[in-house]
Amino acid sequence: MNTIDWSKLQLILEQNKSFLITSHVRPDLDALGSELALALLLESLGKRVTIINSSDMPDNLRFIDPENRVQKYVPEQHRDLVLNVDVHFIVDTSAWKQLGTISDVFKSSQATKVVIDHHVSSDNLGAIEFKDPLAEATGTLIYRLIKACGYSLLPEMAVPLYGAIATDTGWFRFSSTTSETHRIIAELIDLGVQPDWLYQQLYEQYSLARVKLVGRILSRVELDCDGQLAHVYVQWKDFTETGAKPIDTEDLVNECLRIAGTKAAFIAVEQQNKTIKFSLRSRSDVDVSRVAELFGGGGHKKAAGTVLNEPFSAARKKVLAAMKEAVLALSNPPA
Repeated sequence: MNTIDWSKLQLILEQNKSFLITSHVRPDLDALGSELALALLLESLGKRVTIINSSDMPDNLRFIDPENRVQKYVPEQHRDLVLNVDVHFIVDTSAWKQLGTISDVFKSSQATKVVIDHHVSSDNLGAIEFKDPLAEATGTLIYRLIKACGYSLLPEMAVPLYGAIATDTGWFRFSSTTSETHRIIAELIDLGVQPDWLYQQLYEQYSLARVKLVGRILSRVELDCDGQLAHVYVQWKDFTETGAKPIDTEDLVNECLRIAGTKAAFIAVEQQNKTIKFSLRSRSDVDVSRVAELFGGGGHKKAAGTVLNEPFSAARKKVLAAMKEAVLALSNPPA
């Protein structure tokens, strides 16, 4: 565990009055849970807080925000607010590209910028960074901030933080899970989290359209590098023909890693705007963050992603070639 000195951030919290919190486009539960828990902390300190993201709240995660606190950035509505707060918090990312449309106004703002993140990849955001790439989730860092500064861990923070940590550890099955993870989770359960309810909200509310989409996608899985690399794709017509949504591909790349002998995997998902979103995964020493960085993306060693703005077939070929090279380099190290 990296030791972060939270005292500098504590001063920022206590010396400023207004805060804006944002995260990456297409926010996952680690991003949203971290935003909501941080907002609750700031409000408990008497601060003014707004949460604004460039992307809409995913439909399947709306349950985490029953008061609809997370807003989608609308320049005409939010620009002045963004420009006039004291502090900008950026959680669960350190990349300009990942911030989406809100990044333009962030760049022109004079507000103090603070990053809380657990990803390896990083741009120069002109921010004060509180990062630990070894942390299993940004939600863990929010928890550590609360504890290190002697603030109260409120019951209202428990579900967002549990969701953040549970999802980013693959429900505690990834190698990033530690004994500290379980101690944090135990405390959150003591505060009132019902794991069975949360799991049902996340994984037992699928539509028939999603089930049909999954069946179609999994029938396409291909293997390369003598079975060490699995990959699959989704085109936009798959969504229109099944009635499914892009969010329905969430976590599907992990299904590829269920195949015996696989060391890495990726999924290519064509978006409505014709860009291609790639999710890369590893269950070995293959560092997929380095592959993602080749194409302007980033992430963790074992989970990363990127978006390519070029024809579907060409984009797939580029990423496939890079992933093959990464897998084969691991299998055949230089003498």
